[in-house]
Amino acid sequence: MSKLFEETTIKNLALKNRLVRSATWEGMCDDSGRPTEKLITCYRNLAQGGVGLIISGYTFVRLEGKQMPGKMGIHTDDFASDMKSLTDAVHEVGGKVCIQLVHAGGQTNSKYAGRQPLAPSAVQVEQFPEVPQEMSAQDIQEVIAAFRDAATRAKDSGFDAVQLHGAHGYLINQFLSPLTNRRSDEYGGTIENRCRYHAVRKAVGHDYPVMVKLNGADFVDGGLTTEDAVYAARALDKAGIDAIEVSGGTPASGKESPVRTGIKTEEQEVYNRAPGKAIKDAVKCPVMLVGGIRSFDIAEKLIVDGTADYISLSRPFIREPDLPSRWQSGDHSKATCISCNACFKPGLKGIGIYCVAKEKEEAAVKKL
Repeated sequence: MSKLFEETTIKNLALKNRLVRSATWEGMCDDSGRPTEKLITCYRNLAQGGVGLIISGYTFVRLEGKQMPGKMGIHTDDFASDMKSLTDAVHEVGGKVCIQLVHAGGQTNSKYAGRQPLAPSAVQVEQFPEVPQEMSAQDIQEVIAAFRDAATRAKDSGFDAVQLHGAHGYLINQFLSPLTNRRSDEYGGTIENRCRYHAVRKAVGHDYPVMVKLNGADFVDGGLTTEDAVYAARALDKAGIDAIEVSGGTPASGKESPVRTGIKTEEQEVYNRAPGKAIKDAVKCPVMLVGGIRSFDIAEKLIVDGTADYISLSRPFIREPDLPSRWQSGDHSKATCISCNACFKPGLKGIGIYCVAKEKEEAAVKKL
């Protein structure tokens, strides 16, 4: 039997296989952050496609932490029934769903945040137009409380777990990175002072899975190194985090961004392999690995050789939500995603993401 399709548990969460749909911005919520029927259908399709765990698109915990249009919010109790409809839709078809919690920090603008962006230090983030305001100690405590309250709402709404987004240059990553955290108080300086996660665990209890997405490296000069990431991972593991998903890069990382294009060969796959293995070797908790994985044989080998415990995919599931079922049926051909990133453009237009390449291919066939 394939190792990918073994049943496993994270904390007390039973998963039917080791395939994870990594958090993906879908652009399918209304302007307030409320989930829509389109998003619920998307998640139902993913669950029916056989993935072991769905991790939601990044979900803002405070209004000023919003970054993109169509992004989901859990900053208010007002969406409770909508969130419950989403989790019910997944559970009704045998799926499991985790919510990813995020604050964009300096990686946003006043259009979406409704104010000058907040960040650990007043350091402008590349590709974002505004210099953020340095957070006061009170600001930090309010954001910590927002993560805590969001986790409580998520648990009450039926999500099976929560994941804190500590990667890709968002607020938690900004605190961890010496490039964006230049504070001299207890929230800055050494990696010890840059690594603090406790409020969410206290809010949801010790029996509920709490995970973290962590950059194995920022791939930018002066940013988080793999050495620092390993230290942070060990600290999280010791604190009782239930799983770590390893990614890498920020919008400032150029060709080493979190969503690299042009993945055509096996050599181009698994671009976070080295930092992922370093973190896997340093912790006892399960490790998920994301980043350009497209081939069944490569995914299987990553599990067999101990590089990761779970395989996370994002863009392949946009084109093939039923990829897990296909692989489990014995069709082990490579995911058909061509890694062009055109799928995200419809989300910016308010339509929601979908595979544009597949649409073009199908249209071309109809013309024949």
